[in-house]
Amino acid sequence: MPKLILFNKPYGVICQFSPSPPHQCLADYVSVKAVYPAGRLDTDSEGLLLLTGDGALQHKITDPKHKLVKTYWVQVEGIPDDAALAALRAGGLDLGDFKTQPAEARLIEQPELIWPRVPPIRERAAIPTSWLEIKISEGKNRQVRRMTAKVGYPTLRLIRYAIGAYTLDDIELGKWIEMSVPAVHVPTPKPAGKPKQRGRRGPNKVR
Repeated sequence: MPKLILFNKPYGVICQFSPSPPHQCLADYVSVKAVYPAGRLDTDSEGLLLLTGDGALQHKITDPKHKLVKTYWVQVEGIPDDAALAALRAGGLDLGDFKTQPAEARLIEQPELIWPRVPPIRERAAIPTSWLEIKISEGKNRQVRRMTAKVGYPTLRLIRYAIGAYTLDDIELGKWIEMSVPAVHVPTPKPAGKPKQRGRRGPNKVR
């Protein structure tokens, strides 16, 4: 059975195994060989990163057609109003290079699972912060940050809690767990049939 690594990525860790000073890399935390990220997580984002060495499983996790829902906990500047939440949910936010699909978005209390960030976020004394839970099935570049900024509430901290059924539950910051998952069936392409040959017509007969 293919192996899947669930890693709770800290802030500032780059999603590659090769060193990239001044950032830490995956090799500083994950000792398993021949696994690779199934999808990306920005250096300044935290939380769940999936890694595997199985190509079919990696494709299933990352291919948009499978629509694995990604759940994010997002700390934003300010307290989003009903109009901002409705805009996030409705989709169609024009982010320049694409328009968003409908999302799930709601205000939440700070989750108990949250750990202190190092370094801490920059807060302004006169402006409160709040937490959102946002669920999307897309995965464009810095999409969640761009979505909250578009509706007027910049993201201060971004934590990916879940990808599909895989979550951060019981995984401490900077730690990982390994699990075996069912093999992904990849249909074997059918061999292309030989093109039908049309019969040659003989010369026209003169009547």
